[in-house]
This record gives sequence, C-alpha cells and structure tokens, in this order.
Amino acid sequence: GKERLYLMLNKPVGILSATSDPEHRTVIDLIDHPDKKDLHLAGRLDRSSTGLVLLTNDGTWSESLTLPGRKRAKVYLVETDRPIPPEAVALFREGFIFATEGITTLPAGLELLSPTAARVTLHEGRYHQIKRMFHRIDGIRLRSLHREAIGGVRLPEDLPLGSWRKLTTDELTSIHPSDETGIN
Repeated sequence: GKERLYLMLNKPVGILSATSDPEHRTVIDLIDHPDKKDLHLAGRLDRSSTGLVLLTNDGTWSESLTLPGRKRAKVYLVETDRPIPPEAVALFREGFIFATEGITTLPAGLELLSPTAARVTLHEGRYHQIKRMFHRIDGIRLRSLHREAIGGVRLPEDLPLGSWRKLTTDELTSIHPSDETGIN
C-alpha cells in the first residue's frame, strides 16, 4: 500500500484548516508531496491562528488523536488586547460553564508570561474554546493564538511558518504511546 504519512506544518495566518476550499488557500496547498491529496487534518486551527497542525493519511491515527478520552495536552501561546487579570489563572483551572452546549470545560493551565501574553494548556478542544474562555474574563480578546505543542510533539523553533516536515519516530511515539500506528 501507500506510505503512511504523518506530517507537521507550521500554519501561517490566513491559511484554512481544510483539505480544499474554493476561495482560500488551505494547509494542503502548502504541502509539496505526491500523495498530499490523501491527507487530512488531525485537529484544526482557525484561519487567524498559527502554529502546529498535524496531517496524515492514516484515519485510525487521527481518530485516536481526537478521542476525548485521551486527554492529550495542547499548548498555545496567546496575546491579548488588554492585561490578563491574575485571577484568570484560577478561573482557567476551575473550568467554565458553556450553557449553550451544557458543558463545563476541563481544568486548563494558564501561565502568565507578561500582562498581555500567556501560555494556555488544554486537554480538550472545544469550538473556539480559548477565545471564549478569555472573553468571559473582562471581555478580553485575542490578538494572536499560536499552537506550540500537541501531546509530546512540539513545533520546532527552526520550522518556518508555512513549512512542513514528517514526524520523527520519537515524535510519533510521544504523541501516541500505543503501537497502533504500525511504526515500532
């Protein structure tokens, strides 16, 4: 069969997390590989967000990545339009109730890096979750959102925006402790 592909991409602003779109450039358009049409995303990012996106042609692998039970940490750097109050740290840890969906978010990590910058660690990925959590606190809006890591896979410093590479065996193992990938 075809080679199983596991890729990481450093997504720039303005690129759509989709496999095809009539109007916008998509993450697939940035990938130069003969089998790129078989790829799909294992976790999306908004068009205005940047950072780590994983792509694969292995449906079992991507499905297991997005299973809620797995609680795989995702780490983001955010910049806000106004100072983040110190009590935000406790609020993120306690979780927020999103009444429309009838859910409470899982405890999330918030590390303040400066008055208007923070590192957020999530163990789930709800719709616009980070944006909505910040908005609950004094109506804070995000200036930027950048995904640094998914599970044990970190975006390397030297992977430029818009560039991609295959995951290493170590990265695959770290994101997927079991050997379902067939890569040992």
